[in-house]
Amino acid sequence: MDSTAAPGLTDEARELLALAEELARKELRPRADDAERAGEFPRELIRTLGRSGFLGLPYPQEYGGGGQPYGTYLQVLEMLAGSWLTVALSISVHTLACYPTAAFGTDEQRARLLPELLAGERLGAYCLSEAQSGSDAAALSAHAMREADGYQLDGNKAWVTHAGVADFYSVMARTEPHKTHGISCFLVPGDTAGLTAAAPENKMGMRASPTASVHLDGARVAADRLIGAEGDGFPIALSALDSGRLGIAACATGLAQGSLDHAFEYAMTREQFGRPVFAFQGLAFLLADMTTQVEAGRAIYLAAARRRDAGVPYSRQAAMAKLFCTDMAMQVTTDAVQVLGGAGYVEDHPVERYMREAKVMQIFEGTNQIQRVVIARSMAREHAARHHRR
Repeated sequence: MDSTAAPGLTDEARELLALAEELARKELRPRADDAERAGEFPRELIRTLGRSGFLGLPYPQEYGGGGQPYGTYLQVLEMLAGSWLTVALSISVHTLACYPTAAFGTDEQRARLLPELLAGERLGAYCLSEAQSGSDAAALSAHAMREADGYQLDGNKAWVTHAGVADFYSVMARTEPHKTHGISCFLVPGDTAGLTAAAPENKMGMRASPTASVHLDGARVAADRLIGAEGDGFPIALSALDSGRLGIAACATGLAQGSLDHAFEYAMTREQFGRPVFAFQGLAFLLADMTTQVEAGRAIYLAAARRRDAGVPYSRQAAMAKLFCTDMAMQVTTDAVQVLGGAGYVEDHPVERYMREAKVMQIFEGTNQIQRVVIARSMAREHAARHHRR
């Protein structure tokens, strides 16, 4: 992605993208391979990005955010993901964790809580999934019992990015038996007694990004840590995921672009039979298809972001962007390995890491099968509405 070529950007947005490009080149790219091999989470690097304003880009300036359109924020994520997906995903997950308070908190909660969440020193996590509920998120069993001065939370959350290193957790827990209307949202400080993280999962990729279960055992939070009304948690979670899916789409596009860039450079410099391998039609056409797919992914997530920025419904478009961009990233990274041949299968080149990292994006924040359900249901509702108007 060329930050100078993106159309329709303000001067401020161009400067922001140029800064992201510089940081990606100088700070992220040189560290990524070693940190991923060692499984070392780059907390200080993310703190540095936070001090530069990258952990609050799409939120209002009055609360310490960057006040940027969502489309600009997503292009920053794409730029960073092209060098190191772990870092871009951390920003995306932090933004997701802040969303319930920013979008559904009271004016008093936003004024009191958001400046600290967005200042750049603190890192958030989002706790919705559970091991037994999976894609049926409304079947969660973690529960919150009301007490005189707050709530006691008990249960387990699974697949939590930043588990054990987060400073705060947005937690969905059951306050009533009703499957969807009985879920509530809580902003839980990371140092709350009774909140602990299990050992990180051993993953195929993104090994520098900690993913683990979170245990809630008598974790008590004050009443003012309830975000929204009791029972509003499931709509809050779904709304948050719409925004989060756009973040994943942008990260996937950045990963694909980084893989494409490496494969193209290799094809232009690697010689066989006396000429660069790019001169052979089989590889040139493959790279042309990869380029087309990356451009299409960028276009679809930016189109969805424009709808979000305009304040019009975008749930279907967010699902489409997440579906297309993550499937595209899986295909493009696989093709990048093919372009490099045997060299692509070893750790001497980053494309094997890109390919392993691409897989998980088809799974988290709603599997791509769930995205198809969301899209299909939206189509059915639209058809029913048209039929009703006739």
